[in-house]
Amino acid sequence: MYQPSESSPTSASVDLTALAQNVAHVRRLAPHADILAVVKANAYGHGAIEITRALRQLAVRRFGVATVDEGVALRQAGVRDDIVVLGATMPAQFPDLAAHRLTPVLYRADLLQTFAAAVEPATTPYPVHIKIETGMGRLGVLPRELPELLSRAELHAPLRLEGLMTHLSDADNRDAGQTEEQLAQFQQGLNHVRERGLAIPLIHVANSAGIIKYPASLHSLVRPGIMLYGYHTLSNDTAAPELQPILTWKTAVAHVHTIPPGGSVSYNRTFIASRQTRVAVLPVGYADGYNRLLSNRGTVLIGGQRVPVIGRVCMDMTMIDVTDVQGVQVGQEAILIGQQGSQRITAADLAAWQQTIPYEILCAIGPRVPRRYLPLVSPAGETSRES
Repeated sequence: MYQPSESSPTSASVDLTALAQNVAHVRRLAPHADILAVVKANAYGHGAIEITRALRQLAVRRFGVATVDEGVALRQAGVRDDIVVLGATMPAQFPDLAAHRLTPVLYRADLLQTFAAAVEPATTPYPVHIKIETGMGRLGVLPRELPELLSRAELHAPLRLEGLMTHLSDADNRDAGQTEEQLAQFQQGLNHVRERGLAIPLIHVANSAGIIKYPASLHSLVRPGIMLYGYHTLSNDTAAPELQPILTWKTAVAHVHTIPPGGSVSYNRTFIASRQTRVAVLPVGYADGYNRLLSNRGTVLIGGQRVPVIGRVCMDMTMIDVTDVQGVQVGQEAILIGQQGSQRITAADLAAWQQTIPYEILCAIGPRVPRRYLPLVSPAGETSRES
């Protein structure tokens, strides 16, 4: 496995105290719910193992991943808490899933039978969750199919129905219509459960947007994802907590040179200097997750000022115009995401320049970028330790 060196000029620092502040917002908004922290996709690019360990220090004991492999990696790192595989699983993966005591989310009747056959008798009754399709158009049983599914013998032995869930497709939209319809459909499913006198301990609907905007989506469990990492995609006129972005992405100037008027920068000469231009070369590019769409569009912080990206972003290098910043030198810090002086660039800014969402920006930060973790500090100023 690729391991970047500690001397790498490019790195991402992750503030675990800011993570704790975001967890506190979740608990304030959903005071009666347990937390299933979503750490899929390498904890949205922040480092799944380290983030999970920090969340354990914050008394979070349930974690959500997208794949069996992600769950196995957490088990191999020593995580013994509940790990729910939220994404699609294939029958060929069921033996590994069961061997590592991961909790599957099942979304078709045939998967119940197949998974039941993969479970070892010593591990039964084995907990499973069922997903109801209410409007995402992705995975899940339809509400009208739920009664038949609940009558399946496998849910009494060797399986145990621990959770019932759905996923909101449009909770960050100003228009509440789709979300309200999904909540109504999910309620139909809950009614089927109650009619049968079933006690399902974990009912979960609310993602980050649901936690913030839809109290009706709060049940016994909530699934915060992007809000743990300091972002949401709700409209600006939505009342939302002051989340703290927990990641800073920085690099250092590798080279500085001057080009004359008419000189060009990078591939295909998409930047032509209109004046004598001081160019700083940054050792970061699209192979690191700094997207080529930022060519001639993005900005970087250096010397406390915003400066433009000029020319094409290359696989391993990016050029910026530092003509108006005095004294830029080799080795000087440049901020891609984060704050410098009074200026700030967020993953949401990069997302706007690329016409995408902060999720994609954070998840795309590649393995060549080492993550460095600022310790979790309690309000009293003491560094917390995992229990």
